[in-house]
Amino acid sequence: MPPMLIPGGYGVHFKRGVTIMKVHLKQIPAEGIHLEGTEEAGILELEENQVRPVGPIEYSLDIGVSESGLFVTGNLGVDVGLECVNCLKRFIFPVRVSDFAAQIELTGPESVDLTPLIREDILLALPVYPHCDWDRKSLCVGPRLKHLTAAEDPKASKAWEALDHLNLNRRK
Repeated sequence: MPPMLIPGGYGVHFKRGVTIMKVHLKQIPAEGIHLEGTEEAGILELEENQVRPVGPIEYSLDIGVSESGLFVTGNLGVDVGLECVNCLKRFIFPVRVSDFAAQIELTGPESVDLTPLIREDILLALPVYPHCDWDRKSLCVGPRLKHLTAAEDPKASKAWEALDHLNLNRRK
């Protein structure tokens, strides 16, 4: 598949089967540019079964160039299929990055690759412990553990009491 160029300076190139999101600096006007669209979710490079993109990455970005750098702000979104840590049920979770921001120092190339920055922000927005009842519209049937603190548990160790009696001001 040949590279395609989207009008306005945003290019999509293909490398080893992965879409790369690059901005061509010479095609960005002085006042900046606003870009919206979708890209293949392959740039996320998610190889795990528990996390799978189920649709394209949606973006709405404002891109500008200053004397020494490129700045990008906007929104990113993708729906991913996750596995609940309690019941192991698959569910769809909408990942939304509403405050995407990047500033890249320009060092000479005429294009800048946004792929790693976009990938990083989306991956950081994934939940660490995904639960199928995240939206409070469904009920997870998985086991729920009652959380006890040491103060509530009458069988808890009295280790701190032993430390309270420790005399650290001994002199030899």
